[in-house]
Amino acid sequence: MTDLIYTIIAVLFALSFHEFAHAWMGTRLGDPTARLQGRLTLNPLKHLDPVGTFALIFFHFGWGKPVPFNPHNLANPKRDGALIALAGPLTNLLIAIVVAVPLKYFGQTGFVSSELYQLLDVFYQVNIILLGLNLLPLPPFDGSKVLGLFIPRRWYNAYDTYLDQGVTYVLIFILFDNFILGQLFGFSILSLGLGSFLSWAHALISIGT
Repeated sequence: MTDLIYTIIAVLFALSFHEFAHAWMGTRLGDPTARLQGRLTLNPLKHLDPVGTFALIFFHFGWGKPVPFNPHNLANPKRDGALIALAGPLTNLLIAIVVAVPLKYFGQTGFVSSELYQLLDVFYQVNIILLGLNLLPLPPFDGSKVLGLFIPRRWYNAYDTYLDQGVTYVLIFILFDNFILGQLFGFSILSLGLGSFLSWAHALISIGT
């Protein structure tokens, strides 16, 4: 029960900062859309998608309510759209790095059984999971918008259409991967990739802290 409470707290915190970062970057780049819709806030109630939050807590994949932006308000829609998308996962990376410092200290001083250590560990894991998920180059994850920065201009309109229409197919794949492959066969493509990323990110952050 304690682990579930810690996970809920960490998810609320991580998603709020993630979505706030999108809104903040959009505002900085000249688009007031997110601010006018009340998304330039750390209030989790403004950012939570009920289904995405539930999935993140219980299945370790999920999403927040997308932060809107109007490309017509941006000086360079392609570049600035990628920057807005990248702001979210980079914020989760920053939180993970900050949390890793006391986490490593507690681990070295024998406080691994303390409640604070367990809470920090959940915060770290949730932020790394959000980082890994949102770097996926698939809609609706942020990585798909970052990838758009490298799509040649002549193909960008077609790619933009794919981002709008491909969300349903990607979500169907995720559900199939988790419930069919994962539950029936004990194998999940997403979990395998995310697990590898978690191990890599943990090793990389540990070097720096």
